[in-house]
Amino acid sequence: MSVAIHEIDSKGAVFPRTCGNENTGLIKLIAIACMIVDHVGAAFFPKMYELRIIGRMAFPLFAWCLCVGVEYTRNIRKYAMRLLIIGILSQPVYQWAMNHRWYELNVFFELLAGMNAIVSFRENRKGSRYWGPVLAILTTCVIHLNHNYGWKGVLFILLLYASRKNRAAIIGLMTVFCLYWGQGSVRLIQLFGLTLPTEISFLPYAAGLLNDLFRVQFFAILALPLMVIPMKSRLRLPKWVFYAAYPGHLLVIGVIRHWDEIVRMINQWR
Repeated sequence: MSVAIHEIDSKGAVFPRTCGNENTGLIKLIAIACMIVDHVGAAFFPKMYELRIIGRMAFPLFAWCLCVGVEYTRNIRKYAMRLLIIGILSQPVYQWAMNHRWYELNVFFELLAGMNAIVSFRENRKGSRYWGPVLAILTTCVIHLNHNYGWKGVLFILLLYASRKNRAAIIGLMTVFCLYWGQGSVRLIQLFGLTLPTEISFLPYAAGLLNDLFRVQFFAILALPLMVIPMKSRLRLPKWVFYAAYPGHLLVIGVIRHWDEIVRMINQWR
């Protein structure tokens, strides 16, 4: 993925292809860190919701990087093939480390489905603008993708791409989707040792709003500033770092989580 190419208008002025933060090197690094924190929390500290809140930022950041990447990549097929290959190679480690079943697919398949929806919409081959996104979303209803997102994640990626040139649209989309994602997720009573309010004395009808805001999944909204505020940085990650980080950290988690089983198997082989 490259972010060095920009569009040039009729007067020769160079401008970016999105209205948000195109510093995908920095965004990916933060997203990877959030993802690792999330998986560590899920594997070892499931009741420590502060870790899961940090982890909620990862998917929107990866989705935004995908939208920027689709705009700038020189070869969309190679980009899609990388997502597919890493998704396939990571799946056994993902299952082993996080105790998922074989048909519960990892996030790379979610990103690939989102990319397919975007490309179908953008290229509009034989009317694919209409049936392509629908097919991508329906496919996720048949195939069990990431349990936190599924078809909603694919729809989010598609709408995020459609909103990429309007900062207000991105903010509105993130707010609505985070409120929607929050429904059904854990309602937080305490956060970082502080008790969260259940009502506001001078706003008697605010209880419903607080109930929707103080949910684990809603805190994905914390990713929004990184998506919409342009940031200048020379940080650029080699592609292999991003793609290796996913199976790599899962392998470490799996080894720690199943260490007793590993030792037992080694002893049996001896």
